[in-house]
Amino acid sequence: MSKFCAISGKRPLVGNNVSKSNIKTKRRQLPNLQLKSIYVPELGKSVKIKVSVAALKTIDKIGLVKYLKKQDLQLSDIV
Repeated sequence: MSKFCAISGKRPLVGNNVSKSNIKTKRRQLPNLQLKSIYVPELGKSVKIKVSVAALKTIDKIGLVKYLKKQDLQLSDIV
């Protein structure tokens, strides 16, 4: 499965692990993604999407359809 948020577009970041002796090795910082079933009252059913927790908090606050409109997306883009 891919490691990016379907709504906010958050993707893994690339950085370095730095040891005490200053040896740098590559590492990935993964976003906090959760597979959630979100109820959409406009459709009258639930939609299952992989979403970051930051986006999920905003969806809880303002609703899925308003958040999609803010991100210039439609429900058909994420389903």
